[in-house]
Amino acid sequence: MAYKISHFNLQKLLFSHPSPRAHLFKTLYVSTLATTQTTPSKKKTFSHIFQECSNQSSLNPGKQAHCQMIISGFVPTVFVANCLIQLYIKCGHLRYASKVFDKMSQRDVVSWNAMVFGNASNGMMGIARRYFDDMPEKDVISWNSLISGYLKNGECLKSILVFLEMRKEGVGFDWTTFAVVLKCCAVLEEFDVGVQVHGVAVKVAFDKDVVTGSALVDLYGKCRRLDDSIRFFYQMPEKNWVSWSAVIAGCVQNDKFIKGVELFKEMQREGIGVSQSTYASVFRSCAGFSAFWLGRQLHGHSLKTNFASDLIVGTATLDMYAKCGSMIEARKTFNLFSIRNLQSFNAIIIGYAQSCQAIQALHLFRDLLKSDLAFDEISLSGAFSACAVIKGYLEGVQVHALAVKTTLESNICVANAILDMYGKSGALAEACRVFYEMEKRDAISWNAVIAAHEQNGNEEATLSHFVSMLHSGMEPDEFTYGSVLKACAGQKALNYGMEIHNRTIKSGIGLHSFVGSALVDMYCKCGMMEEAEKIHDRIEQQTMVCWNAIISGFSLQKESEEAQNFFSRMLEMGVKPDHFTYATVLDTCANLATVGLGKQIHAQIIKLELQSDVYICSTLVDMYSKCGNMYDSKLIFEKATNRDFVTWNAMICGYAQHGLGEEALQIFEDMIINNVTPNHATFVSVLRACAHIGLVEKGLHYFALMSRGYGLAPQLEHYSCMVDIMGRACQINEALRLINDMPFEPDDVIWRTLLSICKIHGNVEVAEKVADSLLQLDPQDSSAYILLSNIYADAGLWDKVSHMRKMMRYNKLKKEPGCSWIEIKDEVHAFLVGEKAHPRCKEIYEMLGILVDEMRCYVADIDFLLEEANQLQGQEDLKISLCNF
Repeated sequence: MAYKISHFNLQKLLFSHPSPRAHLFKTLYVSTLATTQTTPSKKKTFSHIFQECSNQSSLNPGKQAHCQMIISGFVPTVFVANCLIQLYIKCGHLRYASKVFDKMSQRDVVSWNAMVFGNASNGMMGIARRYFDDMPEKDVISWNSLISGYLKNGECLKSILVFLEMRKEGVGFDWTTFAVVLKCCAVLEEFDVGVQVHGVAVKVAFDKDVVTGSALVDLYGKCRRLDDSIRFFYQMPEKNWVSWSAVIAGCVQNDKFIKGVELFKEMQREGIGVSQSTYASVFRSCAGFSAFWLGRQLHGHSLKTNFASDLIVGTATLDMYAKCGSMIEARKTFNLFSIRNLQSFNAIIIGYAQSCQAIQALHLFRDLLKSDLAFDEISLSGAFSACAVIKGYLEGVQVHALAVKTTLESNICVANAILDMYGKSGALAEACRVFYEMEKRDAISWNAVIAAHEQNGNEEATLSHFVSMLHSGMEPDEFTYGSVLKACAGQKALNYGMEIHNRTIKSGIGLHSFVGSALVDMYCKCGMMEEAEKIHDRIEQQTMVCWNAIISGFSLQKESEEAQNFFSRMLEMGVKPDHFTYATVLDTCANLATVGLGKQIHAQIIKLELQSDVYICSTLVDMYSKCGNMYDSKLIFEKATNRDFVTWNAMICGYAQHGLGEEALQIFEDMIINNVTPNHATFVSVLRACAHIGLVEKGLHYFALMSRGYGLAPQLEHYSCMVDIMGRACQINEALRLINDMPFEPDDVIWRTLLSICKIHGNVEVAEKVADSLLQLDPQDSSAYILLSNIYADAGLWDKVSHMRKMMRYNKLKKEPGCSWIEIKDEVHAFLVGEKAHPRCKEIYEMLGILVDEMRCYVADIDFLLEEANQLQGQEDLKISLCNF
């Protein structure tokens, strides 16, 4: 029953004796008010009143009683004064407690302990230490108060030093001493010191105590000695819910999530009650290995054990759902909270940010700002992460301004989040400014600035910052190496990449999944496929990311068959592909025109309901068009629920490659109508479509529209398309002038395009100029000699044809052999000119001989029919002439 002391009416206070010094304890009448009914008046002593007020943290009634005690002239005993000191300390009024203490004529050890404990609990460790040093005599509680005070204020090392001082003084320890000191060792992860404290506990026979034992279990868990923690736990003669919570928390802290759940089940079989901390740990276990369904069962268990309204358990449940990727369940849990605290808001905001649902995260952050709850560094970090997801520079600047108004901007976690947000939003200058203004930097700070440079294409600065990080004495981690290796891959800096590889080996993380995948990607992009394959095979745990790296690497190097072989191996290993894997393999199907495999993968995508993914949809459109199936390509495009510029580009490109220029231009116009902004790749396809149907004027219009309408500066590919358009319209000199007027140097592709145009129109003069420019770029380019030789042959310049062939023989150049392939029963058969490596080459050449003979007969028949038709036409012409005559 809840009670509160009524307001004192000093006129009506009745005392037992008029003399103030007649008795040691004066009594008075106070009325107590129950919540439901009134109880009779009770006669209470001052000490009793002070204790009741202290227990209920009722400051005002306690002050009134103190006032009456002064007015009455009652001189409190040491016990009464101690009760009054305890009241003021409990209510947070240390100034009043100090005044009472200073006026005490006599003090005992309890008085001194109260002042030490009170100041330590309120963070005033300097004052607490002075009281402690002034104590005429100290007991174990005095020492424990000082030790626990330092722990509470985060000065764990000082706690341990006081413990050593206590031992020198020969003061006996109790279970509280060991519990606090072991907690300090756990916080500092001082395993060696903790072991020595354990030894002291064994000597004084406190290792069997359940409180000390629980602290030891916690110590070993936090010091990454989980096996020792579990072993000691099972050796404990007595266990309570604290012991179980400690060992389960140790499993979670050491990423042994399944073991944590198993211990929780064992705890339930033992009939041990569940606490907030136990649920928090076991929900973290479920989050750790994404055990959504197990988490739901435990959620049901918590509801049955009457923890439905517990905010700590509810927040842990919310966090579990968020980390398992079920933001719908997380939001339901959040909405059910009758009271929300800062931790619950932080959990849902970070959950949305990590699930790439940034808008919802920012809305909730705004709701937090509107509430009476203050925000902290975790709230701000979640908001900055959300801004980074959407690359929301303006939103990020506003949140940054909010951080500046508080003292949180200098917090290293917040500063790192700001840095990361600016880097991902493309504001590299702001990111660098935040980094250089940081008073203190940790590994995350360096990782963020290195990643910012890499993400913004500044590979050289990425590598230079990595060197600076090493010079600062900071040890790189797997995320550092991931960013640096990406930079090496982007620059194709093989030598730098190999040096980084050596460092990863020395640091012992070279074969970890994340770093191994980055190494595979780097070697693939540098063309070192054999080395990439070796590293892939040596990676300790081949995750989906590892397989994606090697498959995409082979696809990038146009080794599509090898990419498909690794995809098969991935499936055999039981690794489930994701949307990126399927898109990459579909791209290899497009390169090889293996429509059969492409259809199988398409069927698997439909089963997994991934067809709505815009990336996969775009790849399907591209695959079917490159395999010659424009009907299915168009069908996928029309059924797509989400289309981005890549999807539109794939459809335009497909039509353009099939010579369907009108259809390609119509898709482009539809793209503009749908407010989809075209990019450089879009205009390449549009200009190719114009070239196919000979639309010179339209081509020039679209070429000008790039810069005028969309601010896109034409690149080399666009000029190449314009050369093709002009060449097909017989504007060869204009095409040559366009090349010479380009703002950058022409490459071999654009010269080869114009040379092919010269062959079509038989323009020997321009062809010689173009061939000369082409051979200056690459003297070993056999195609230039062959094309020019063919142009000479068409013009009847046989002397020059002979000269070109002599030049090719002199330079030891050969025409690159043509290649073709066909897929039969899931097997791709490739053929090269003059090749005899195929197992059935004899049968193939026999069939080719038959076909050649049939073609010769067909040509002879055609020649005979043409000759006969000419004779008949001559006879008819003679008859007409005679008639006219």
